Amino acid sequence: MRVIDSTGEMLGVMATAQALKIAEQKGLDLVEISPNATPSVCKIMDYGKFRYEESIKEKNARKAQKVQQVKEIKFHPGTDTADYEHKLKQIRTFVSAGNKVKLTLQFRGRENAHREIGEDLFQRVLKDLENDVAVEQAPKQVGRALGALVGPRKSKGGARPQGPREQAAPGPAAPGAPAPAIKITIAK
Repeated sequence: MRVIDSTGEMLGVMATAQALKIAEQKGLDLVEISPNATPSVCKIMDYGKFRYEESIKEKNARKAQKVQQVKEIKFHPGTDTADYEHKLKQIRTFVSAGNKVKLTLQFRGRENAHREIGEDLFQRVLKDLENDVAVEQAPKQVGRALGALVGPRKSKGGARPQGPREQAAPGPAAPGAPAPAIKITIAK
């Protein structure tokens, strides 16, 4: 088997007993990394530490995942101005957090006789939000309700911007002026 040291240095091809002896001398484990290779590849490492680091990586990956939820905001044809503005503010908050929002306009009783009022309200909502959201599902009548689905706008690159952009470095300074500070950010 081909053996790799804990520092990543190649020790060469040797017998299993000899590799185990080297691992025991260092107080580490002999772990088979690639059993299908010819000869198989083994590494001398602290297996407990390796498993712990892997579990930490998996935990951080789960934390970094963004679970997108669908929130629902309900309207009625008689929704007053203050309530209307509050609902728009809620929709913008949900969308800015990366969630989708299901818009529902429910018709009750006599409101069914004047559906055009509700439809006008719904169009007004979508018009007021057109700069903030992307309509993912157009308004659709389902029974006594009118529904649509809106979500965050996608940027041109496909990913949403994560925060404020860094400003470009200024041009050459005037003679005698102090040199501008340059901020360097390194992506990990």
